Amino acid sequence: MKHILSVLLVLLLLSCSKENSTVNNNNDTFSSELAQLQAYFNIPGMAAVIEQDGQIVYENYLGFADIETKTLVDSTTLFPVASLTKIFSGLLAMKLEEQGKLSLEDSLSKYIGGQQVGDSVQLKHVISHTSQGAVGEHFYYSTRFGALTPVLEKAGKKSLAELFKAELFSPMKLQNTFFLKDSATVALFKERLASPYMLDNGVEKGRLEYGFSTSAGLVSDTRDLLKLSKFLKPNTLLKEANLIKMITPFKEGLPYGHGVFNQKVYGVDAIWGYGQYDCYSSLFVKIPSKNTTLILLANNNLMSDPARLMYGNLTSSLFALSFLKNYIIDAPEMALFHEPNTINFDKHREVTRDLVLAQALAESFMARYDSSKIQSSAALLKRVFEKYPNYTEYADLGLLHNLSFLKDVAFYRNLGPFNDFDTHIEAIGKTLLEKDPNNPYVRTYLGTFYDRKGDLSKASHHFKNVANAKNFSRHWYTEEAENWLRQ
Repeated sequence: MKHILSVLLVLLLLSCSKENSTVNNNNDTFSSELAQLQAYFNIPGMAAVIEQDGQIVYENYLGFADIETKTLVDSTTLFPVASLTKIFSGLLAMKLEEQGKLSLEDSLSKYIGGQQVGDSVQLKHVISHTSQGAVGEHFYYSTRFGALTPVLEKAGKKSLAELFKAELFSPMKLQNTFFLKDSATVALFKERLASPYMLDNGVEKGRLEYGFSTSAGLVSDTRDLLKLSKFLKPNTLLKEANLIKMITPFKEGLPYGHGVFNQKVYGVDAIWGYGQYDCYSSLFVKIPSKNTTLILLANNNLMSDPARLMYGNLTSSLFALSFLKNYIIDAPEMALFHEPNTINFDKHREVTRDLVLAQALAESFMARYDSSKIQSSAALLKRVFEKYPNYTEYADLGLLHNLSFLKDVAFYRNLGPFNDFDTHIEAIGKTLLEKDPNNPYVRTYLGTFYDRKGDLSKASHHFKNVANAKNFSRHWYTEEAENWLRQ
């Protein structure tokens, strides 16, 4: 009996040793890739934490919270988290519904008079970003989410800040999360608040964005955001049915629930959110089936902006892909960055394809700072299309954006016709419009594409659709369409 127990103990120790070794090896790879990404996107400072089964398995702080004072990022550094505020707002709305203070079936007009929306727009549509166009049908990441501010205040009979404190911060025991109201708030936390930066003519000091709503405005740190993850479990802050409702896609095929993204990636559900200001970015990813959470915070916008995360595809982010390949599918040997002529598509085919597409998307964004990246983005896309010729089956808004941006930048920089992807743009645009005929992003990309080709009739058709669309809040695509039609 003693012999059997001894053998079992040895096997257990060997198993734990192997597991710890695997985590450590993956940590090393993740650290190396984060450093690569930080340098690639010129991010001054970053904070990264990964938790598995209630234990922090990875923690890393890179670079400067303030370049001028040479203050390093550490575990106490605070970052404005922008749209990660929406996850908190989603929890609050669901909590108020549990308390019987509102119903997500209520019309928005019940709480807000004089809005340019009909009674068919309900709170559930606003909180799920399905309030525009055909109500409840399609996902468009929308500024209308901010309209929930007066709704929650009226229902909860307190200011938004008071509701967040009483219903969220207090039960979660959040010590370092607050709204960035004004300069006085900054003065209280000046020594801990990461300074804002932007990439223009090199890394330049940026500005803070004051104000708050249900859409954005919170400041937090990695440890408090890990606490948020703990409360995205049933019967913690919300009852099981309501939590499931919150984190489940509003409609099959859509990437968003009630205040948070939900997406199936490589066989697992990812609950996630991102934040993006002009000078800050953030990423929150929770894989419930693996009991694993990633928190990333940065003091410029380039952790989020290049990936176009507003379109709802987590795998368009190189940061997210690094996390997923290292900690979820356990494939640290896969390269994060690729040279077009040396890509090996034979193993982890779907992940490799996503990595190359995400890199191509990043290269096209960074082409505004280095025009040579246009050609590298194009070369990467050609390799993907050669290997996966059924591109309309995996095409999304991110890919259409990538192709359209290459065409646009080439036009403005006089790099020639750059017609290599014309067929792809038209085919992808047609496929996406079959699913969503009034998608303003697709219409704007196609309008610009045909304008560059000199087909003004087709360009006008798409821009008129955007300008005349019903039940859409004004956005950059509205102004672009109207400006083109005026000219």
